[in-house]
Amino acid sequence: MGLINFCTQCGSEIKQEIPQGDDRERDVCSKCGFIHYFNPRLVVGTIPIWEDRILLVRRAIEPCYGKWTLPAGYLENGESVLDGALRETREEAHARIENLKSFALFNMTQINQIYYMFYGQLSDTDFKAGSESLEVKLVREKDIPWDDIAFKVIRITLERFFEDRSKGSFDYHMEDIFFERSIKYRS
Repeated sequence: MGLINFCTQCGSEIKQEIPQGDDRERDVCSKCGFIHYFNPRLVVGTIPIWEDRILLVRRAIEPCYGKWTLPAGYLENGESVLDGALRETREEAHARIENLKSFALFNMTQINQIYYMFYGQLSDTDFKAGSESLEVKLVREKDIPWDDIAFKVIRITLERFFEDRSKGSFDYHMEDIFFERSIKYRS
């Protein structure tokens, strides 16, 4: 079954077929032949740091209403991954972050998402909940609400961050995350 039922160009029914020169089934219009391509969504976010604490955001939207996460969201068209991560941090926590460094890329092929995470220093502690957040707070590692983390990818991001911080150096992480396991890549 395809992702759409009707063509966005002419409104005719969609069929699934492998277009000439392609290697996989696509949603193709049965009348005009328009090929509808669907690609993974890119989620960008940050690990905002203040001294020995990080800034967490409590979600005010579904999915996972009321659960804790890091500031992150979908990259917008016309936006770099860095600009998107900064925007999401401002939108969700009204926080300013500087000296961002690449931290991790997580492939989530089961749900067609790619997460690109940065870490960096908060410019100040003048932050507050945005419209998609119930609250924001700085927490130490020992106070992370592990049972109330919204998404597996955020849990793994936090685990990798604290592992790296404990050894005194930060690696770049790339992993495939599946609902039942995670696969790390070694460089």
